[in-house]
Amino acid sequence: MSREATNTNENLQQLEGRLPLKIAIPLGLQHVLAMFAGNLTPVILIAGGCDIASGSELQIALLQNAMLIAGLVTLVQLFTIGPIGGHLPIVMGTSSGFIGVCKSISGVMGGGVVAYGAIMGASLIGGLFESVLGFFLRPLRKFFPAVVTGTVVLSIGLSLIGVGINSFGGGSGVKDFGSLENLFLGLVVLVTIIVLKHKGTGFASSSAILIGIIVGYIAAAIMAVVLPTTFSYTDAATGAVTEVTKSWVLNWDKVAAASWVAIPKIMPVPLVFDLRAIVPMIIMYIVTAVETIGDISGITEGGLGREATDRELSGGVMCDGLGSSFASLFGVLPNTSFSQNVGLVAMTKVVNLFAIGVGAVFLIACGLLPKLAALVSIMPQSVLGGAAVMMFASIVVSGIQLITKEKIDTRTITIVSVAIGLGYGLGANSAALANLPQAVQLIFGGSGIVPAAVVAIILNVVLPREEA
Repeated sequence: MSREATNTNENLQQLEGRLPLKIAIPLGLQHVLAMFAGNLTPVILIAGGCDIASGSELQIALLQNAMLIAGLVTLVQLFTIGPIGGHLPIVMGTSSGFIGVCKSISGVMGGGVVAYGAIMGASLIGGLFESVLGFFLRPLRKFFPAVVTGTVVLSIGLSLIGVGINSFGGGSGVKDFGSLENLFLGLVVLVTIIVLKHKGTGFASSSAILIGIIVGYIAAAIMAVVLPTTFSYTDAATGAVTEVTKSWVLNWDKVAAASWVAIPKIMPVPLVFDLRAIVPMIIMYIVTAVETIGDISGITEGGLGREATDRELSGGVMCDGLGSSFASLFGVLPNTSFSQNVGLVAMTKVVNLFAIGVGAVFLIACGLLPKLAALVSIMPQSVLGGAAVMMFASIVVSGIQLITKEKIDTRTITIVSVAIGLGYGLGANSAALANLPQAVQLIFGGSGIVPAAVVAIILNVVLPREEA
């Protein structure tokens, strides 16, 4: 191996260090592909719930801004502005964790564009609140030892595994979910990644995710030539027979129809400030700060083999908050660290900030060049799923590594067991919380991450440490 290749490989596993663009571009693109759909989905769901029609000029503007903001806030998280930013390989994007509270706010506000404006106004205030929380995070650090952050990281990974398998089968709501074609496509991507990761060297190994996804695109294109691309299904309610396109088929018409250049719109929705929206949103910002601490801990453990510093945690949470406030001015839901990309870092060990910065620039380009965004958006969910199942499981492994950094004693076992069993279990099966107040259901129901974190924090405080 040449000295240049050796230096490149060393730089990939270090935060600093310049990489050739031919190496940095595909590695950065991996991160965009891992989070692209997840970045847009919350905007689609909440905009639709506020009567913003699919395909309307306003919805298109919001989606365009979501990509632009994700790229800009990621750059701040990577390279920092003063104390803002963790200076870590963190990719930012629209948070799905806010979907529940945003739906609730929309209902309280009566729906419509005014409700969406209230969500944006509350997001602006909530983001500022989280940034203040991040500034004063250092004295709170004692509540987040390795056993707590490890448990949070573990619960994040567990919450994402189901998402990965859902994509592997074809994605939510598709009529051919779990079809042999979808499973085959996901398996092709997964096997390609495994082979490259363990048999490839240098660039091939580091960019295994990207190459696997490209192979998935090629496989889907070939399948469309040799296999039927539509199928008929019978609606259980009406008995009507409908013919639909299979979910794995690449929609090239969407790319052809997209424009080449579009200028982002500032404040496409007027901000509305209403306490009925602000109060629940602030509570959710506290929740997302805990998740961000877990994501940062997962990245430093999985990618750098160490715990996060006070500066990294504080800067990362501040970037979450101020980035979300900035996003609200463009009609975009709160931006937080993306757990999907934590798994990518843990799996590839590529932490070079320049490489991931290139991915952020690509996101900005997607916000300015709709045709480029459309090319990424037509990726079949089963292709993404083939990569996701391995990436998300890597987060679980990072959580275990964090927990086991210290001696495993009875106290540690109790904290992890109760936090995962009771906390994560209740959160992941939110029907068990049906008789509790709606505010509790919104905060603790869903992923299980927050209740697991709360239980771990409480037990870490109340359980006495065992004497050596």
